[in-house]
Amino acid sequence: MSNDEHSDLPIEKIRKELQDAAPTTRKRVFEKFVLAALGSIPWVGGFISAAASFKTEEGSLKTDDLQTRWLHEHEHKMGQLGGTLQDVAERFESLGPAIEERIQSEEYLDLVRKSFRAWDNADTNEKRRYTANLIVNAAGTRVCSDDVVRLFVDWLDHYHEAHLAVIREIFRRPGSTRLDIWRAVYGEQVREDSAEADLYKLLIRDLSTGSVIRQHRQTTPDGQFLRTRTTGRRGRGSGTMESAFEATKQYELTELGKQFVHYTMSEVVGRLESE
Repeated sequence: MSNDEHSDLPIEKIRKELQDAAPTTRKRVFEKFVLAALGSIPWVGGFISAAASFKTEEGSLKTDDLQTRWLHEHEHKMGQLGGTLQDVAERFESLGPAIEERIQSEEYLDLVRKSFRAWDNADTNEKRRYTANLIVNAAGTRVCSDDVVRLFVDWLDHYHEAHLAVIREIFRRPGSTRLDIWRAVYGEQVREDSAEADLYKLLIRDLSTGSVIRQHRQTTPDGQFLRTRTTGRRGRGSGTMESAFEATKQYELTELGKQFVHYTMSEVVGRLESE
């Protein structure tokens, strides 16, 4: 990490890139967004301060100094953050001036702060991309309220990538059974008493109790769910419990689950619609 690299602080680089991408009349709008995002991530302030002091202290620091290693580690994260901010700003541009009032509102900036905290906590690039999608879509569409969008941020923060893989598969193929989903996501079937089967049951249970997915139900014309009727004489009960890979009960996204996909997986939706 050289003096030249630190002569231009990361915050200034990000600001310059965003301003270059936006017309002059919109620079102030984007700056509000950037400041809300950066201010929500605890380590950013420390990184900027450490980077600023590095230039004057570099001569007295050893190459394996803890501060130096910390800076190198967070330099990569800062680059990822800058790339996400740049991508979001460019996508704002494609939405046009109609969103300017929205992205300057305190309600939206609160969403930005919450979303970037989740972005920072994400352990995969896929989750970070979904968070960026949510930030953009929350600016450009009002399909649901900001309270619901905040719930979606919590879901991104809470659910593992394995949960998201199940959501994606049910979105792609509504009506899939647990066996269908397992084969599509994981492939070869495993024993019922395996750790993999236990994990799979946990994923389905989490998403079902979280109102993201449900078993398919018939409805009346006004949207009331019909009770499932059992027909025929009861036969002798099976001696085994229901399989984790049950192959007759169909699953679908709830309406809330569909909105979650709309806000977070818009690129996936676009690819599927174009196929």
